[in-house]
This record gives sequence, structure tokens and C-alpha cells, in this order.
Amino acid sequence: MNRAFIVGNGTSRKDFDLTQLIDNGKIYGCNALYREFKPDYLIAVDVKMVLEINQSGYQNRNLVYTNPNKAYSKFKNFNFFDPSKGWSSGPTALWFASQHQYDEIFILGFDYKGLDNGEKVNNIYADTRNYKKSRDRATYFGNWLRQTKSVIAENKKISYYRVIQPDNFCPPELNTFENFKNISYNDFKNMM
Repeated sequence: MNRAFIVGNGTSRKDFDLTQLIDNGKIYGCNALYREFKPDYLIAVDVKMVLEINQSGYQNRNLVYTNPNKAYSKFKNFNFFDPSKGWSSGPTALWFASQHQYDEIFILGFDYKGLDNGEKVNNIYADTRNYKKSRDRATYFGNWLRQTKSVIAENKKISYYRVIQPDNFCPPELNTFENFKNISYNDFKNMM
């Protein structure tokens, strides 16, 4: 089976060992994931994150994709989306993987809603460089959801699986797609 994994940074994936994905398909990761794990493709569209990645030199040894921006137009070894989607990193990674026409795409760490009933930041990297504090108010997820829906709607031949914990928020709008399903981490492990 031709498959890919999109690794977002919601806290729902914090106890999952990402090394289990390595021999099972291509991995598209977002933003600060590079600090602890090397995906096949790293997608970062936030300027602060791109500056951090450049400072680390990660892009000199690994594939990094971002949007064109004057702030880093002279940086070497970055790959630029042309044209830019103007989207957040997670949905951009999902769109990018979908362009590669996999049969199945598994989505991890796309939690959408913040912690504490949507009030607090839901990100593994909260309280670290270039991220909000864990006590900060969560960013509204409407754009992320709209962008995700757009990708799923445009790629009807791809089966999308969002891997979630039992208590994760499930946006009802996603359940309207025949090519989309929420699955548990246990089901996900069994599928691998």
C-alpha cells in the first residue's frame, strides 16, 4: 500500500513513538518536529520557524519546504512552494503529500481544538522557542479545518485517516467526506 503520514504537533500524538512510521511510508512533518525527529519532508511556513531552522542548518542535510518570503529569500537549500498556498503548516503538509498521490494518508497530531475545552494552547512545543506559552489562549482552528476540508474534498481517490485519542475533539464537518475517517491509535497500530 502506497501511504504517507502527516505529523502535526497537537498533544494527542505525544505518547506515540514516531520511529514506528519509518518503514511504513513517507513522513511529512511540521515546524519544530525537526528538533527531535527527522521526517522525509519538513514543512514550515511560519517565518520565526524558518529562521530557526536556517540557524540550525537542518535544511542543508534534509528536505525543507516553505513559502517564498523576503525575510529568507537568500537562504540556501530551502525548497519553496510555487505558488504559495498561504496556509498553515499542517494543512500545507497535507496538501503537499496529497500532490504525491498516495493511496492512504494518516494524519497525526491534528487536534484542532485547544486544551481545557478549547481555552489553552494544544501543542507539544508550547513553552519552547517560537511557540506560545502553554497557559496562552488557543488559536481558533477554523482556518486549519477549512484548509484540511479543502484538501480532502479535492482528492477523492485518497483515503484519509485522522489518528486520535478517545477524548479528542472531532469536527463534525470532516465526517461528511466518504474518503475520511477518524481512527484510534490502537486501530492505527493494527493497520501498520
